[in-house]
Amino acid sequence: MRKLIAFDEDTLDKLKQLGRDRMANFQELADEAFADLLKKHGIPIDLRDALRKSVRLNGDADKPAVRPKARKAKSR
Repeated sequence: MRKLIAFDEDTLDKLKQLGRDRMANFQELADEAFADLLKKHGIPIDLRDALRKSVRLNGDADKPAVRPKARKAKSR
């Protein structure tokens, strides 16, 4: 899907320079920027993030109990 976004000349020049410095194209910069924005607002980016958020929302009740490791008795 294509969308048209307008930037002022100074911002566009800075984005182009950032892309050259990082050896990234404009699409990669935009993907990173929008992913950061969604993360900032707690919106999952992909299925993996959605599953992690779902597990956190369910709390500790669904987590299995963690057993401490048995200690070995010291032999003398």
